Amino acid sequence: MEYEISLLTMMGISILGALSLNIIVGFCGQISLGHAAFLGVGGYTSALLTKSGVPFGIAVPAGMFVASLLGVLVGFASLRVRHDFLAITTMGVGFLFLGIVRKQDVLGGEMGIAMIPDPGLGKLGYMVLVLLLAVALALFSIYLKRTWMGFTFDAVADDEDTAGLLGIDVSRFKLIAFAIGTAFAGLTGALYAHNVKFIDPESFGFVESITLLSMVVIGGAGSVWGVILAAAVLSIFPMWFQFIDQYKLLVYGSLLCAIMLFSPDGLSGIFTRMYSSVIKKGSHASG
Repeated sequence: MEYEISLLTMMGISILGALSLNIIVGFCGQISLGHAAFLGVGGYTSALLTKSGVPFGIAVPAGMFVASLLGVLVGFASLRVRHDFLAITTMGVGFLFLGIVRKQDVLGGEMGIAMIPDPGLGKLGYMVLVLLLAVALALFSIYLKRTWMGFTFDAVADDEDTAGLLGIDVSRFKLIAFAIGTAFAGLTGALYAHNVKFIDPESFGFVESITLLSMVVIGGAGSVWGVILAAAVLSIFPMWFQFIDQYKLLVYGSLLCAIMLFSPDGLSGIFTRMYSSVIKKGSHASG
């Protein structure tokens, strides 16, 4: 039972991380290759605060705030660069974060931060908290997608220049997307830190950023349910099949190539086409 609880907790954390990136990449069309850095900011902020005696319920929102603040700063960079250049910029932010953490003794340096205080909820209680937050973020994402802000994000993602000509403040909505997405990334990192009780620079490295991006692309950028499915599957597989963990990037890379070749809109696109095919067959049969 303890193993299943641990598995579901990590799955919920992965879903939170993927959904947070989906707001930036899937909703607003801004490429980010350094998203794990924002998880790291949330994780380190929360860990340091709780080790200093700050309650868990205050440390986690503080981690979200600091991560969101950094996200807005990175968002300003996105106002001047696009596409490949934005990808390189965000990747640079990830490497900058790792460089700073490794050189600062107050952040644990290469050794990381150990003995992060337990929230006091128990393993089962913590799992329930994580899953409830994952459900809450999923519902928020669905709601956001259907609001006027979600439609504006879609316009920016489709064509920034045209959106600007239509009177949309493109810069403002890019910053909003980064602020929201990175805030939830900070939440993800904080929950991860208090779950494993130890973090180091490698916990939030480039590989983790690519893993999160793979979940979004394989699930279908912009699709909430597709991203949840991809995050759940890709987080569970390495735990169920230990040998996969050594070849995780190879497996994810192969899946990404297959998705790009056969279904650029991800798993959500596959299920949508299957559903449409069933509906058409049913209508022909009834006709």
